[in-house]
Amino acid sequence: MHERRVRVFRALPLLCVLLLASLTPASAVDADRKISQFGHTAWRIRDGIFNSTANAITQTTDGYLWIGTENGLVRFDGVRFVPWKPPAGQQLDDRIFSLRATRDGTLWIGTGRGLSFLKNGNVVNVEVGSRINSIVEDPAGNGVWIVRTRPREANGPLCHVTGRTMRCYGKDKGILFDSAAHLTRGPDDSFWFGGRNGLVHWVAGNVTHFFREELAKHEGLYGVGAIATESDGSTWISVEQAPGTPAALRQFSKGQWITHPLPRAGDHELDVTSLFIDREHTVWIGTGGDGLYRLHGGQFDRFAAADGLSGDDIGRMHQDHEGNVWVATSQGIDVFRNARVVSYSVREGLTADSVSSIVASADGKVWIGNVGALDVMQNGKLTAIRKEQGFPGRTISALFSDHAGRLWIGIDRGLFVYDGKRFLPITKPDGTRTGLVMVMTEDVDRNMWIQSSDHLFRARDLKIEETVENVPGAFSLAPDPKGGIWIGQPNATVSKFAHGKIEHFPPPANREDGSVLGLVVDPDSSVWAAVQTGLVRLVGKERRLLGLENGLPCRGIYALQDDDQRGLWLYTQCGVVSIARSELDKWWARPDTVVKLRTFDLLDGAQPGMSTFTPAVTRSPDGRIWFANDRIVQMVDPARLERNSKPPAVHIERVVADRRSHAPQANLRLPALTRDIEIDYTALSFTSPQKVRFRYKLENRDTDWQYPETRRQAFYSDLPPGNYTFRVIACNNDGVWNEAGASLQFNVAAAWYQTNWFRALAVIAALLLIWVLYRLRLRQIARSISARFDERLAERTRIARELHDTLLQTIQASKMVANEVLTRSDDPVQTRRGIERLSGWLDQAVQEGRAALNSLRTSTTQENDLARAFRQVAENCEKPDSMEISLSVVGSARDMHPIVRDEIYRIGYEAIRNACTHSNATKLDIELRYEKELTLRVRDNGVGMAADTVESGKDGHYGLPGMRERADHIGATFTIVSASSGTEVTVIIPESVVFLKRSQ
Repeated sequence: MHERRVRVFRALPLLCVLLLASLTPASAVDADRKISQFGHTAWRIRDGIFNSTANAITQTTDGYLWIGTENGLVRFDGVRFVPWKPPAGQQLDDRIFSLRATRDGTLWIGTGRGLSFLKNGNVVNVEVGSRINSIVEDPAGNGVWIVRTRPREANGPLCHVTGRTMRCYGKDKGILFDSAAHLTRGPDDSFWFGGRNGLVHWVAGNVTHFFREELAKHEGLYGVGAIATESDGSTWISVEQAPGTPAALRQFSKGQWITHPLPRAGDHELDVTSLFIDREHTVWIGTGGDGLYRLHGGQFDRFAAADGLSGDDIGRMHQDHEGNVWVATSQGIDVFRNARVVSYSVREGLTADSVSSIVASADGKVWIGNVGALDVMQNGKLTAIRKEQGFPGRTISALFSDHAGRLWIGIDRGLFVYDGKRFLPITKPDGTRTGLVMVMTEDVDRNMWIQSSDHLFRARDLKIEETVENVPGAFSLAPDPKGGIWIGQPNATVSKFAHGKIEHFPPPANREDGSVLGLVVDPDSSVWAAVQTGLVRLVGKERRLLGLENGLPCRGIYALQDDDQRGLWLYTQCGVVSIARSELDKWWARPDTVVKLRTFDLLDGAQPGMSTFTPAVTRSPDGRIWFANDRIVQMVDPARLERNSKPPAVHIERVVADRRSHAPQANLRLPALTRDIEIDYTALSFTSPQKVRFRYKLENRDTDWQYPETRRQAFYSDLPPGNYTFRVIACNNDGVWNEAGASLQFNVAAAWYQTNWFRALAVIAALLLIWVLYRLRLRQIARSISARFDERLAERTRIARELHDTLLQTIQASKMVANEVLTRSDDPVQTRRGIERLSGWLDQAVQEGRAALNSLRTSTTQENDLARAFRQVAENCEKPDSMEISLSVVGSARDMHPIVRDEIYRIGYEAIRNACTHSNATKLDIELRYEKELTLRVRDNGVGMAADTVESGKDGHYGLPGMRERADHIGATFTIVSASSGTEVTVIIPESVVFLKRSQ
């Protein structure tokens, strides 16, 4: 008895099921399913998810789920549980018993010591001293209402709280007890609250008590265990009963109490600790020790720890914005969500988990081939026909429902027809059994076709009339609307049998396609065939394969079925795949099209597998698609596949810079020299958080969106200083994107040497250094040229001296000999001797002159007037008669270094000679420009030169290389531009190199 009292005392009160006005309505869990057919996930304390019992659950308007535990507050985004701690200097009691999120974004927190609220990251404590058991929002949005136990002052259990102000109501309003554990709000803005001492209905300050007399009469009646209110005003109450009294729920509706007896749990009554009513008006019942129950349509359904629930002691429950139901237990947290693919197993009433064939009949029944029994689904209920009801065997190998609603069944190695009362054997004309029946179908002429392990048979009027020879074995059969049947065979071969003849269609190019495991025939007699590598379509003699390259998510199709809109449903190794007819038509028109499809995988409830027998798929008259996978039955209802239209809320949670965490805030400033940056973000969709996908972009760094898929962190390294904006968007499990997403602006500070002023100074210093180096280089070149000039001058002086001392002396001596001969002209002997001496002296002069010429480097022009020299070159060159030559001089001629002048002359000479000889031009322009530097430009309008000739000259010719070498020697800039319209040679010589300094 004491343990029951403790359980009641610790029983967690119910959360109200009213959606916040600011939230978009979302679909709820399907009321027609059993709890075990929902998608279910459990997080257990023993797995280290959180370290204490969860007492309360709620969801704030920003999308986060909050869990109040015995050891603090935990925030959950669907993937990560994050313990929440108050900011420095603020306090929050760790033992949290109740939570309520209001429409203004405030999170109200009821603890063992009082009431607090969390807003904008700050905690405000309102009341201290009482345990806050339940919180609901004020109907007008003006704060909250609470109920409490152990108040310091006996001023009542019900309080209205606005901000930091709290007003409580007690005996002054007729409330006859000081403590309450449960509070809920009705649609008429009334309140129901109560606890061990009874139940109160509060309407605009008017109080009505219930159960007071019963409590006084029955010593064992403990009071209210839980309360829940529906949107229509009906209020459900669980009352702790006296020992031996059957447990029941009481419903207050339209002024009357209705009793709903509860089922027994083994040898004891249920101990109800919490009640919750979802958006489908289904009552969820939490118990102390017996798991979770659900009441809908007068039927109870149970889900306990043995079924996968985290614990059997149930606390509070909550329904999130997307319609998922959350349950707190003594051992963890559970969530239940709609599964797109619904499963039926032994837990839902099957005879065994060995389903290998399934077929629907016109009366709405779904027949299920199981081991040792024929299961039947009708109106959501499963029954079975076993041996006791006349089932004549053990293994069902094939099923088919004919036009008359009769069920044809392959059982063991024989064929039977079930007419609703008995199983009639169908034998061959000789009375023998058919053998193992593999697949059956009925054609438009109402002939039944049966493929056994031995032959293909045709039956009519419950008799086998024909055995078809020479037809290969079939894995699938389908009727043609124009007569005959289609046969799916090994090696992906499809054949048609009609009027006693078989026609084979083109075999596949890829022999890996495998056997044809499913056939669907369109009204125009085109055929869809399921093979290993994809989906084959046959139109006439044309065969095409829709495979991975067209968007199929995987290989391996186990079964194929069309729906009421002629779309196709594929049972594949990666899940259930749906392709709309419009997409199939697009693909057929353009075979390279990637089709849009929907895939329902394990997270949607799919458990695909290949069935041993046939058919593995069927469509019931209500449009639902049923699959058999050799274990269980799975069902998809195309008419109720509601898309999750609610885009997920997106948040940036933190920034980690060089292992230091920063809260996301406007204009976040990160320290200088930050190397590694991690940005954590999340999207709040709880229906299938594993399918939430992200895109992000860091402006001023990323040129396009990044696609991390499901990863919830972005990483950057060595970001340069500057301002950045990080943007992230996300989509839910159905691809609905929150395009607004979330953004964060932050700045990476610059080190002193990364600032703009430092960069400017560095640029100025670099330019100054370059200028200094340039001046030094010019001086070096000038010194080099001067040295060479002095060297040449000294050499010329030496040679002049030698000429004076040798050649001129010899010539002078020759003159003297000649004069002597002239004075003695009358003496022939002396004359001859003098002439001989003169010849010798002249021979010596020739030799000495040649020696001088070999050592002398004479200047090509003896004056500074380069213009005259170039004019002479132009006049003397071998030019075409049609060539017109012009020479222009800009500026006044200046004194030049002779050596530099000579090199310029030789470069110009070569350029003019080349233009005259090779350009085939009609016009040649020569320009000399005396400015700060000397510029020589030779330009013609001829045929130009090839690019490789411009770069390196012609083999065996040294004109262009020589011009470049002479320019390099004097520090000049030498360029050649050549095209089909002519050639231009430009030489630019710096002032300090070419011109002599003028004396002051």
